[in-house]
Amino acid sequence: MRFALIAHRETETNLKLLDAMPDGLEAQLLTPGESLERLGKGDACLARLDVLPTVDGIEPGTWELARLEAEGVRTLNRLRALLATHDKLLTARLLKAAGVPHPSTRHVTQPQPPASLEPPFVVKPRFGSWGADVHLCRTRASARSCLDELTTRGWFRKHGVLVQELIPPLGRDLRIVVAAGQIVGAVERIAAPGEWRTNVALGGVRKPVSPPLQARELALAAAAVAEADLVGVDLLPTPDGGWVVIELNGAVEFTDDYSLDREVFAATAEALVAAASEPRRQPLAALA
Repeated sequence: MRFALIAHRETETNLKLLDAMPDGLEAQLLTPGESLERLGKGDACLARLDVLPTVDGIEPGTWELARLEAEGVRTLNRLRALLATHDKLLTARLLKAAGVPHPSTRHVTQPQPPASLEPPFVVKPRFGSWGADVHLCRTRASARSCLDELTTRGWFRKHGVLVQELIPPLGRDLRIVVAAGQIVGAVERIAAPGEWRTNVALGGVRKPVSPPLQARELALAAAAVAEADLVGVDLLPTPDGGWVVIELNGAVEFTDDYSLDREVFAATAEALVAAASEPRRQPLAALA
């Protein structure tokens, strides 16, 4: 069996995952186009297509992924999983249907906040990452002004925007990495001074953490709902001591800081190769 990571860039995460693959396994990084030329029935791949920098969709390669699966390539993070983790509207609908705690979310296509939600609001792109174009609006008037400004964005014209209830910021969140139904890594992220968002791209810092049981259970449930084989699950603490799943990331980037009982890349590679060697089945989440 050959194993490929399908991605457009040699990120640190992609390279370290390849380095952690078992000895004797032919593993390589391929673009979607290259994967059609080099992979065939009996091979396996992990799709690592990310959100576009323009936050208006997923990187090119979805057609190639569908072809690979049709040709018998064992595909991890199939197209349906990438959509479930990158399309935040679909994420919200799936989590709600499964009873996984998630902020109330509305899809808006006009510069008018939804009457069914009360401020404060979080306004964000339907496809987004890195904290880009995410806004906190504390009143309906500020939300209308924000939405009016965002109507000039290409991503707004294409997909509209999401308006969510605000989970009161406590200055930190939790990111848990789930691979093949196992928790393989986690960090706590601390927001930069004066910043309500915890994204590292916005100055947030990572801290080692041992995730509490409730957060672990929610992360596993969210990964199973999305049918994702490798996913980052972001959770916010609530004032009452609970947790809420805030976002999923189907092309999650992580570092050695995420390691728990085992080195995170070794644990992830082992879980993925084991999953790729088995017939596909309905995902079963189990605590690591």
